[in-house]
Amino acid sequence: MTERFIIGLVGAPFGVKGFVKVRPLSGEIDHLLKLQSVVINKDGKEKLLNIEENNPAPPGIHLKFEGIDSPEAAKTLNGAQLIVNREQATPLEEGEFYIEDLKGLPVYAVTGEIIGQILDIIEGGGGNLVEIKLANGEKRLVPFRKEFFHEISPENGRIVLDNLWILE
Repeated sequence: MTERFIIGLVGAPFGVKGFVKVRPLSGEIDHLLKLQSVVINKDGKEKLLNIEENNPAPPGIHLKFEGIDSPEAAKTLNGAQLIVNREQATPLEEGEFYIEDLKGLPVYAVTGEIIGQILDIIEGGGGNLVEIKLANGEKRLVPFRKEFFHEISPENGRIVLDNLWILE
């Protein structure tokens, strides 16, 4: 299971004190307002930054990091990813899961045979698509909907595809 998650993206500076705009990837901000520090990943380099102040600014938040005290300094963080440990990420409700936990899972047919492996979940205009690498090496995209996947169980290490015709 994935232990670290990208939870937001840093945008433009806000104000004159060094705040930055942050867009949450989950669409929720409550967990972000509780953070005291985050790892910032910018251009492949990671740095732990302490959070001095935060303000809700739906649909995102404004964050002020320790040592970032001007718009010019804040601008250097533009485009950075906010990374946290699993316990700091958006809390899951019953039946929810993190997309990252699905990547690499075997995909089973209803009969129990493994037909492939999940490579990725792709956001599409009409909904998410599951990218599956089949046993023969071919790749297929399947709409990520209940009529195709009746069991999605990252905790048990499996996902079951009901309608194999969708792979043709």
